[in-house]
Amino acid sequence: MDLAYIPSPSTGVLHLGPLPLRGYAFCIIIGVFVGVWYGGKRWVARGGKVGTVADIAVWAVPFGLVGGRLYHVITDYQLYFSDGEDWVNAFKVWEGGLGIWGAIALGAVGAWIGCRRRGIALPAYADAIAPGIVLAQAIGRWGNWFNQELYGKETTLPWALKISAGPNREAGLYHPTFLYESLWCVAVAAFIVWADRRFTLGHGRVFALYVASYCVGRAWIEYLRVDEAHHILGVRLNVWTAAIIFLLAVTYFVLSSRMRPGREEIVEPETDEDAKAVADASDSDDDEKAEPASEKAEPAGEAEKAEPAEKAEPAEKAEKAEKS
Repeated sequence: MDLAYIPSPSTGVLHLGPLPLRGYAFCIIIGVFVGVWYGGKRWVARGGKVGTVADIAVWAVPFGLVGGRLYHVITDYQLYFSDGEDWVNAFKVWEGGLGIWGAIALGAVGAWIGCRRRGIALPAYADAIAPGIVLAQAIGRWGNWFNQELYGKETTLPWALKISAGPNREAGLYHPTFLYESLWCVAVAAFIVWADRRFTLGHGRVFALYVASYCVGRAWIEYLRVDEAHHILGVRLNVWTAAIIFLLAVTYFVLSSRMRPGREEIVEPETDEDAKAVADASDSDDDEKAEPASEKAEPAGEAEKAEPAEKAEPAEKAEKAEKS
């Protein structure tokens, strides 16, 4: 007899009259609102304007949804394009299937477009919204609970997830990997907010820290999952993806810390001068390297100016001597 377990919803759809409310889509929508709201608070705290994060999200969110779906369909193409499968299902996003890697990659493209239209540096925007993104992930993962998907291996732990029999799944008690990832995302959000306050991170390093931290958790959670996945050298594809992206994020963090220490002074331009400062932020290192050269040139200039004065002294003495 099972003394304790987490029950799964009997259905992933609630009907409000003729309108179906799908649990998966509902979680995604709530996650987006929370992410934009919290990102907006952080942006204003950094000196940005109210409403900027939401305006850029109009570009980033649709791009992210398309990117997430594309990644899922490409990496799990057999679910839609193999014999006996209906390729039209590839468009049914509400049934589940968004790859976070594709969502972040294409979402960044949308954010870049939105930032460029407002004269904002993408790294500063990414730092502000990073905790909001990972909180949105934490909420979105509960959509998998509604769909009874992406669970782990069988277990007898008291927090096991009870799965009912259905298409491509067997009834039983399994590791609630959706819950593990949700909790991990909340921990990552708290960690990067703390690190940002403690070390005054800037120039995209908060976002890089989020990516690296998330990848660590995603790697070990992937080992628990039993859903169908492609393998490379016996390792799930998403584990390889997490490892590669982790290394890229750490590399960016280290290089950025050396090349651009500190945090941006201006994140959103108020005037044309501010806009120029934001646009020239990427050239700050070149300016710093040029400063010593200009400082060294100053004494030479002064020496040139002083030379005529020194030469003038004997002439003045000679003139006085003639008069006397």
